[in-house]
Amino acid sequence: MTLSLHSALALFTAMLVLAAVPGVSVLAVTARAASGGFFQGAWVTLGIVTADTLFIVLAIFGLHAFVAAVGPAHQWLRILAALYLLWLAWRLWRAAARPAVPAQGGAAARSAFMSGFLLTLGDQKAVLFYLGFFPAFIDLEQLTWADALAVIAIAAVAVCGVKLIYAGAAARAGRTLSAGFGAGLNRLASLVLLLVALILLTGV
Repeated sequence: MTLSLHSALALFTAMLVLAAVPGVSVLAVTARAASGGFFQGAWVTLGIVTADTLFIVLAIFGLHAFVAAVGPAHQWLRILAALYLLWLAWRLWRAAARPAVPAQGGAAARSAFMSGFLLTLGDQKAVLFYLGFFPAFIDLEQLTWADALAVIAIAAVAVCGVKLIYAGAAARAGRTLSAGFGAGLNRLASLVLLLVALILLTGV
């Protein structure tokens, strides 16, 4: 294993800071947690981390030509992710008139997971970001499987930790609201998902 403790700590700190910056993924996690409870936000987080892991594996094993090879498929992934989020936004808006009861069933979990997974997978800049980011901390040419697993674990813990904190805060805020405010929160979450979908479609 060539990844030093100093490099691992530096990488973890950097990933922690990046994950904490409010962005599209944070909006998706907090919107879902506020309207459906902490575990819904946790499933979105798991989807984000799963897609991130795929990108990290591609980056650390030197697949620099991935984006060029996939070509237009990335645009279809963005469109697919945006359409899925639009569908979720529509469902949340329709559900606003009903009491906000956190859904913990298998279908709800799969829906939350896929929203986070597709949202992250639709970001065609992720591989390029990791290709430019990791060399500051690790030597990709000397990287071993042990290093790769360590990097994946560092990224997963950092991203999961931050996103779950966001999910917990959003879920607590949702539980303290009255039923009337809960309906408004559902509509707000719907609008947030709509915004995220538009960001994906416009490539902002």
